[in-house]
Amino acid sequence: MRTVGKLTWLHVYLVVFLVFLYAPAVLLPVFAFNSSRVVAFPLSGFTFDWFRLLLDTEPLFDATRNSLIIAVITAVFATILGTFAARASTRYRFPWKKGVMGFVMLPLVLPEIIVGVSLLVVILQLGLNLSLWSIILGHVLICTPFCIAILSASFQGLDRSYEEASHDLGRSHFATFMLITLPLVAPGIIASLLVSFTISLDEFIIAFFLSGTDATLPVYIWGLVRFPQRLPSLMALGTILLVVSLCLLVAAEYVRRLGARRTGTEASGGFL
Repeated sequence: MRTVGKLTWLHVYLVVFLVFLYAPAVLLPVFAFNSSRVVAFPLSGFTFDWFRLLLDTEPLFDATRNSLIIAVITAVFATILGTFAARASTRYRFPWKKGVMGFVMLPLVLPEIIVGVSLLVVILQLGLNLSLWSIILGHVLICTPFCIAILSASFQGLDRSYEEASHDLGRSHFATFMLITLPLVAPGIIASLLVSFTISLDEFIIAFFLSGTDATLPVYIWGLVRFPQRLPSLMALGTILLVVSLCLLVAAEYVRRLGARRTGTEASGGFL
């Protein structure tokens, strides 16, 4: 491979790619604290006005509350369904197993606009009203495959001798699952909760079709984009979301390493 000094072209590509990927995230807090309404250099000054403006925006609090409710309920239901499906796919054999699991994982590759329109038609044909629960239904549908993928890896990496030892000591299948299996795959469950929570919190297309009169945070942000004078407030909101996401990422990695030490596996391949 050709080199540039001590760097290979692969290193150069990696640096350029990372700058292209993360530069917008770095610029987000820079303009959030800029006193000018114009998002451009040079910066005019330092201010907290855009963050204070968010505190006076009641629709923002309503949208945030809706998104948090949806994300929490979605994460719980998607992780429960994902746990059952991952357990079945890694521990049992049943007819048409590959076909069934492929059908369950289909939302991973379906365009979200197709899922959103399809769910909208079904809900309206059933005579149901669009509400937060209709959004939760759509989010559970698209988040469950991600949970299955995460939890399948956790179940596959679990040493079955622990479960066999529990059975030899007289524990039932349910007690073994609750006392042995569940604690050992807890890092995967937490990762599943985190991923599904994040996907639901950030999802826009399905929420746009199924929200009705209850706007979620992404739908509210989309409304702000249409008004250039509100762009600094949008930058401030994006900065808060960025900080929250980083905190969740650090917490997830910490729990993952605790789980790795508990099972005696190597703590590699994590987030940090």
